[in-house]
Amino acid sequence: MTCVYWLILLLFCACAKAPAPSPPPLPVTVVSVEPQTVPAIFEFVGVGESSHVVDIRARVEGYLESFNYVEGGLVEEGQLMFVLDQRPFLAQVEHAQGELARQKAVLWNAEQTKNRMVPLYLQNAVSQRDLDNAIAELLTAEADVEKAQADLYQADLNLGFASIEAPVNGLASQSKYRPGALILPGASDESLLTTVYVVDPIWVNFNVSDNDLLKLKKWIKEGRITVPPHRQFRVEAILGDGTVIPSEGTIDFMNPAVQQNTGTLLIRAILPNPNLAIYPGLFVKVKVFGALYPNAMLVPQTAVVQGAAGPFVYVVKNGKAMAKPIVPGDWYQDYWIIDHGLDAGDIVIAKGVNRVRQGMPVTIQSMLPNRASP
Repeated sequence: MTCVYWLILLLFCACAKAPAPSPPPLPVTVVSVEPQTVPAIFEFVGVGESSHVVDIRARVEGYLESFNYVEGGLVEEGQLMFVLDQRPFLAQVEHAQGELARQKAVLWNAEQTKNRMVPLYLQNAVSQRDLDNAIAELLTAEADVEKAQADLYQADLNLGFASIEAPVNGLASQSKYRPGALILPGASDESLLTTVYVVDPIWVNFNVSDNDLLKLKKWIKEGRITVPPHRQFRVEAILGDGTVIPSEGTIDFMNPAVQQNTGTLLIRAILPNPNLAIYPGLFVKVKVFGALYPNAMLVPQTAVVQGAAGPFVYVVKNGKAMAKPIVPGDWYQDYWIIDHGLDAGDIVIAKGVNRVRQGMPVTIQSMLPNRASP
């Protein structure tokens, strides 16, 4: 019986499975988290607006003789745009010239009369009243000459107003009238001939929400972000097709009041626009440069995992992968800027995090540089 017992025991031990060996540590690629200064770039949706809108109106009444520009095209400062019938104004100039010549003749005669009166008065040949009348006539003649000169100047002005030139460089809208139409002066809609829009430089307006403004002020106060001296931000515009406008601009106006209906603050940038890439009313993406994150903690975007309790990363501690909750902030290039949760010197698993589990043994296979390019 004893032999049979030991035989059965040996057979049982031979049939039992050996315990599975522990899996080898998972090779991982990591980055070492170190504080660094990176640009803080803000993006908004902006819309182009003419930096100077000029309504072209008539200053004198007359019949339109011609308009001399391409509707919708560029006009240069001083370019002739509209011409009214000049004949009535030429006649007024000639009439004023004649009246001035007549008044000068009257003045000459008054001067001669007064000059004759003075020696006669000294000889008691004429009365004081006669001398006073001669002086009064001279002063009246001088005033009439001045008035005639002013009338001639006004007639010359009206003649000049009959030819309407572009006051600025810009894009001209369509003409409201065609030759033969009676043009009336004034500020009414009837006097508007066309509109010129200055587009170089051009304004780009965008809005910042009140929540973003409050957050930015808080971050500046906490030292989490710095702004350029005198708030001299640089602005870049990007068209809808991704084309980047080669010339940068600056912010030149910030509305002092938040718009109550939208809860946003209007900000205006001014950009050179020599190639007319931006037209008034065109929507563009606006990037604002100049601010900095002075002590940013960066990790590659591939390192961040979205869990049921929120985002986290795996850090390597004592040869094991340990989940660490984080609060990600903005993006910069291919990196997350981590607002909270990481410390300098943390070793974060950067690649293959989908294969990693909490507490899993890992071995560092390679380490990526964690310096974002400027």
